[in-house]
Amino acid sequence: MRTARLRTVHPVLWAGWAALAAGAVLCVLGWYGVSGERYAERQLPYLASCTVPGAALIIAGAVLLTHGRGALAAARVEELYGLLVAAEPADAEEPRQAASAPLAVSGDLLMVPGGTLWHRADCPLVTGKAEAVPVDSKLVASGELGPCPICEPAEETD
Repeated sequence: MRTARLRTVHPVLWAGWAALAAGAVLCVLGWYGVSGERYAERQLPYLASCTVPGAALIIAGAVLLTHGRGALAAARVEELYGLLVAAEPADAEEPRQAASAPLAVSGDLLMVPGGTLWHRADCPLVTGKAEAVPVDSKLVASGELGPCPICEPAEETD
């Protein structure tokens, strides 16, 4: 998938760089031709045949590079999104069973070790987390743990 998209983007980038280089060469040739002529009527052919097309090629090259880099970035984002969507856990059936099994009833209060909040057992922040443990009432009474703003557990503890 990646190589197919990148193959369509890289020629645009190469064309942009080639147009920039060709435009720079034409501008230098036009400048060199104009600088060698004293009269304006002899300078006009160099301006018309080298400098103006050179400037147009530089602008076209800049547009191609901008488009190519945008398309390259879009291709990479799409590839990463495809990998994210296509990624399935190795044991796809086990986590679903573990997440559906409640760790505690909704009346219990839980905390995550090292955390600063205490939660109801049905709070989405601790649901399915094996490391969640029952709340120590001493921590709540001392003020080290605060109530979760999402599940808003009652402050009445055992």
